[in-house]
Amino acid sequence: MVQALDDSGAADPWRRKTRRTRPQMPLWQELPLLLVVAFCLAVLIRTFLLQAFFIPSGSMEDTLLVGDRVVVNKVVYTVREPERGEVVVFRGTDQWVPQVDTQPPTGFVDKLGRTVGDLVGVGRPGEKDFIKRVIALPGDRVSCCDDQGRVLVNGTPLDESAYVLRDSPLDLPPNAQECRSRRFEEIVVPPGQMFVLGDHRLVSQDARCQGTVPIDNVVGRAFAVVWPSSRWHSLPVPETFATVAPPPAATGGAAPVQPTTDGGVVLLLPIATTLSLLARSGRWRPAGQRRLLP
Repeated sequence: MVQALDDSGAADPWRRKTRRTRPQMPLWQELPLLLVVAFCLAVLIRTFLLQAFFIPSGSMEDTLLVGDRVVVNKVVYTVREPERGEVVVFRGTDQWVPQVDTQPPTGFVDKLGRTVGDLVGVGRPGEKDFIKRVIALPGDRVSCCDDQGRVLVNGTPLDESAYVLRDSPLDLPPNAQECRSRRFEEIVVPPGQMFVLGDHRLVSQDARCQGTVPIDNVVGRAFAVVWPSSRWHSLPVPETFATVAPPPAATGGAAPVQPTTDGGVVLLLPIATTLSLLARSGRWRPAGQRRLLP
């Protein structure tokens, strides 16, 4: 053993360095604690930061396919408003009718399972959740179509060829009861609302027939496809939206926050904290998922 010496060279018992081993917690005691911590962190992340959603329909093809899992940034719109071209998850109004039937839970066990699953993001949908692309914002004038069959926003035609691969036919007359027609009359998006469309216009039930959506109903921005692994990719804003003119009645003010391909906000700290706590046991489970309606 090495002893510390004082100024005179004599051993100083108060400065002796000893190594002490900290007792290890048995696995059967540590594992339940880690599970509780992991569950609490999963609930916090799902509630305030990130949530996984399951795509059950083809209304956003080919950007999103049936069976894809997307990650939604739930905090980005607390610091800014949605931008044109972003893919967002939102709660539909009473006017929005889901195309996917969801059976209500039956029995205590089923209700309990759905409640716990919803807390961590793995439950089936209990509300009308939709995913669409933002086309126009408050004050924008949006219509379809110009002489080339393109959507117009404030008089600017959108080049949607990069993400709209199956458009509605031009020869179908507009019908307020269904969204099969490409054509719709010009509307001015009301304050606090947004105009959204699906990328697969032939099957998407969207603002053409179901009306605009309150911005307050937005859950978050879908910024990446994470499953299946063969389809990993981000969901950036198409370049065509950068050319859209401002609304005719727009006035000066603070410049909007520019959207980014990663969802607008870096979320490394909470994710790193979660992984570091779970790393002690060497166990990791993927994030939960939630189904979306078309």
